[in-house]
Amino acid sequence: MSLTIRPAVPADAALVFSLVRELAEYERLLHEVEASQDMIAEALFSRSPKVFADIAEWGAEPAGFALWFYNFSTFRGCHGIYLEDLFVRPPLRGHGIGKALLQALARRCLAEGLARLEWSVLDWNAPSIGFYKSLGAVAKDEWTVYRLSGEPLARLGR
Repeated sequence: MSLTIRPAVPADAALVFSLVRELAEYERLLHEVEASQDMIAEALFSRSPKVFADIAEWGAEPAGFALWFYNFSTFRGCHGIYLEDLFVRPPLRGHGIGKALLQALARRCLAEGLARLEWSVLDWNAPSIGFYKSLGAVAKDEWTVYRLSGEPLARLGR
């Protein structure tokens, strides 16, 4: 079988949304998905998108995706990539698809002079943690992620 990594195109909106839902189900977070296919399509394929996706195909079959956006390091003085989602469909794991998606992003970082590629992983997801460590990724345990959403975000913004 052949592996292809390509940028998502507007015709992929339903596929990307489906993969987002599959990822959420895998992460036991399907109940938190509020996005719709239209929202994903607008985010990825609007006139000035702020988020991007790469699609992995194993043969002719959609196998997974990486959804990412540019961030910025004030300490380094340049941009990087934040990987929001990386997902490979379970039956297709073990073929190097996840690694190929990460390699494509790493190549983008090098080609564009970006400082880093970073992401978050759920602490219970031992297979993914092991995979990331095997690539040389380092956990930033001294950092704690904070999030404002819903009512607390609205309250602060008023």
